[in-house]
Amino acid sequence: MAHMLIIGGTGTSSAWEKGFFEKKGFDVVAAASGKDGLVAAKQGGADVILIHSPLPDGDSIGLCCQIRAAQSVPVFLVAERGCDEEQIKALEAGADDYITAPVSPAVMAARIEACLSMRRRLLEERRTVGEDADICAGDLTIFIRRRQAFRGRTEIPLTVKEFDLLAFLAGHPDQVFSKQELFKQVWHLDASGDLATVTVHINRLRDKLNQVSPAFTAIETVWGNGYRFQTA
Repeated sequence: MAHMLIIGGTGTSSAWEKGFFEKKGFDVVAAASGKDGLVAAKQGGADVILIHSPLPDGDSIGLCCQIRAAQSVPVFLVAERGCDEEQIKALEAGADDYITAPVSPAVMAARIEACLSMRRRLLEERRTVGEDADICAGDLTIFIRRRQAFRGRTEIPLTVKEFDLLAFLAGHPDQVFSKQELFKQVWHLDASGDLATVTVHINRLRDKLNQVSPAFTAIETVWGNGYRFQTA
């Protein structure tokens, strides 16, 4: 079952959307405001996010930017009064599609399903490219069960935590994680611990990746926010 997050919209529009997509087989969560929607989005679990414009408490384009900086989940912006300028800004902010209301439920559902189908195909292609690999990104191949990572045919010698860190970041491509989040997810310890160890492991991991391929810069520092594994 696909999970959908709907942010904003009038009481009437969000109610019919929720009911319609639930009948289509989606598990739907609705957030009335941009603030509540951002909290729900950061909790993860959504397969697709619908953002209504305008929002009662903020900028829908800005919210799209915030969500896109943290996640690669498909985002649709649904505008009550669409215009070319907003559409361009929405797409530049990372929205996967821009829909102008009124729109028939069937058309909206078809566009969302087309996006999700393409996403599923891309994920399947990534899995098959590396044969039995669990994660493939360019010529980086990670075998989770064997706990091995390769650049091309060259194995990258990694410690336990370096491998765990690489596998976690590569398994969540283009998502930004703070040091606190990485400490909790990879070390499984309270985020109030020694966060300097995250920086040390990131630097060591980068050094080892660069030794195999000097041009490899997939682990990007997002200043003031944390780190992300970039796929392009």
